[in-house]
Amino acid sequence: MHHLSRSNIRKFVFAVGFMVVGGLTTGTAMAYQGHMFNAMHALQNARQELLAAAPNKGGYRDRAIDLVNQAIATVHEGIEVGAH
Repeated sequence: MHHLSRSNIRKFVFAVGFMVVGGLTTGTAMAYQGHMFNAMHALQNARQELLAAAPNKGGYRDRAIDLVNQAIATVHEGIEVGAH
């Protein structure tokens, strides 16, 4: 069995990191999507809260769930467009 030294592990991690960064910097540049992903996460949390709420809201809870689902789909589409 081959024993990896700390030096060899560092070299391996550096090489993999270099390949990943190199891959990201060639071809099409990808825009920062952090805010879009944060918005998606917030909307998914909102949907979970709405689903957990009592349904006795005169239909407004269901309408809010529909609107949040539409917003999630729209944000997802924006992320897809921004990735190309």
